[in-house]
Amino acid sequence: MKPEDENWLDFAADDLKMAQLALEEKLFNQVCFHAEQCVEKTLKAIYVRQEKAYPRTHKLADLLSHLPPKEFKDLHEQIIDLDRFYIPTRYPDALPGSLADSLPSENDAREALETAEIVFKRARNKQI
Repeated sequence: MKPEDENWLDFAADDLKMAQLALEEKLFNQVCFHAEQCVEKTLKAIYVRQEKAYPRTHKLADLLSHLPPKEFKDLHEQIIDLDRFYIPTRYPDALPGSLADSLPSENDAREALETAEIVFKRARNKQI
């Protein structure tokens, strides 16, 4: 049986793969959503690995705030920026104005995916 943190990382890997596939298909809102989901599950895996209860939230800012400050210090802003994609990329009637120019752009998608790839890689390689 796998350790629980590895189960979380397996689910995060699926989201990362979906984000990569969505980018190939130019489904930028889905890239951003799955990138956010990859990071959320990766952060929760880190909590589990550190034998800490993770906050019951989907907000990356909240999850990040309970980890030691050194964790992802270099990516702090990029990770928090992914929070803006959690709801608006899922529903056509999401909160008005939650994404300034409606759906995410290709640049948004590429940046979100890059952040997710780095966060996931560090956690999978047990650098954190």
